[in-house]
Amino acid sequence: MAILINETTRIIVQGFTGKIGSFHAQDMINYGSNVVGGVTPGKGGQTHLGRPVFNTVKEAVQQVRAEASIVFVPPAFAADSIMEAADAGIKYCVAITDGIPTQDMMTVKNFLRRFPMEKRMFLTGPNCAGTISPGRAMLGIMPGHIYMQGNVGIVGRSGTLGYEAADQMKRLGIGISSSVGIGGDPINGSSHRDILEKFEQDPETKVVLMIGEIGGPQEVEAGLYAREMTKPVVAYIAGLTAPEGRRMGHAGAIISSAGESAAEKVAILKELGVIICPTPAAMGKTVAEVLAKL
Repeated sequence: MAILINETTRIIVQGFTGKIGSFHAQDMINYGSNVVGGVTPGKGGQTHLGRPVFNTVKEAVQQVRAEASIVFVPPAFAADSIMEAADAGIKYCVAITDGIPTQDMMTVKNFLRRFPMEKRMFLTGPNCAGTISPGRAMLGIMPGHIYMQGNVGIVGRSGTLGYEAADQMKRLGIGISSSVGIGGDPINGSSHRDILEKFEQDPETKVVLMIGEIGGPQEVEAGLYAREMTKPVVAYIAGLTAPEGRRMGHAGAIISSAGESAAEKVAILKELGVIICPTPAAMGKTVAEVLAKL
């Protein structure tokens, strides 16, 4: 089944005609994703990459029944684009944009809370690699060829570590049900726990790999939920050797209080029954060992 997207998901690209949006839109089309159009204000009525261009997301929802969107909009305008998608009725949005001001993301989060849960848009990112359901659809910027279809779910703050995990597993003959990047910013649309809940409900997913890092309480909150799951959860936490107070690439990867260092997270997750992967080089091997016991 996969989660969030599949081969029938009707996708639009916000920032469709820009250089970056065009490149990745073509990549998604080549992968087989059901890209039905895109949005660039002022260019509505044109055709780009063989798909219609709309001035607004609402037009795209009305005319091509768009369900999901991916945002390739500059940081200063990205929050407005995300809120426009939510207001238009998009069900799932991936915000790729890096560098969206924290204050803008607080506005986005408050805006989304105005909607009742059943009508609230599900958001992942910003500053993420997107989501892929191998063999079905890609809504992101990842190298699709390294993902093999299977029954392991991946959720992570780091896009590149997600790629590494998928590649290691493919070399071991292990496939992925879906891989979801939640982004490395301090305020993001969805947490590790939000994605774990979706994997728990997916009958195709047998094991989940959670890739975390120093900073913030997300991994521990996910661990508390993982304790109640029917499926094993494997975790790799980046930053075991990071000096105290050090940022690690992601804006959210800074230790600000107790319980946020990699060592503390690992200790807590172990207590909660999460299987710990000791190094990034062992992600595939650790998942293989867990699958062998099922």
